[in-house]
Amino acid sequence: MEVFCYLVFDEQSREGILIDPAGNEDELLKLLQSEGVRLRYVLNTHGHADHTCGNNTIRKATGALVVMHALDDDFFQEDANRQWAKTMGFNPAPPADVRVNDGDEIQFGNNIGARFVHTPGHTPGACCILIGGNLFTGDTLFVGAVGRTDLPGGSFEQLIESIRTKILPLPRETIIWPGHDYGDSAQSTIGREMSTNPYITDFLLEEE
Repeated sequence: MEVFCYLVFDEQSREGILIDPAGNEDELLKLLQSEGVRLRYVLNTHGHADHTCGNNTIRKATGALVVMHALDDDFFQEDANRQWAKTMGFNPAPPADVRVNDGDEIQFGNNIGARFVHTPGHTPGACCILIGGNLFTGDTLFVGAVGRTDLPGGSFEQLIESIRTKILPLPRETIIWPGHDYGDSAQSTIGREMSTNPYITDFLLEEE
């Protein structure tokens, strides 16, 4: 499914996080070992199984704590959603170790902060994760597109409002790191998306 997993770590302390580990867990563990990274947290942008199916394997191997927004932690532990994950061929993720809400920050390394920005629409508890000038957008915002909203818990109106109120106010040079490799490049910036993403130019900027 061309899911992006991101490893972010402090080069001095070698303490880090993984964002959305899903698939290729053996390769991820080898990467941690080769980089000498001590994994402190697994951060999930949302609860869909294609972003969380590696949570348990990574947690057991490293002792890292799994972090997810409280709404998605509840939503994706419901029987129907766990069954949907199995139907799609994924192992449902267990409950998170740490539940967060909008604005909560996870600290790792030497005072590096990863702030959860609640951006519902793709799922009820979908979040972007802001680290410095980098925004890991999960399935809220892609390069040239946005996440689907036709699955349970999705809302197109809510997604567009999340982009309007939570993403567009950030500096235009903020780098966008999406949850899937669906665009013409692996990353973008808010400024570029404001110029080229039709969901922003047609649904948001045109209204202003």
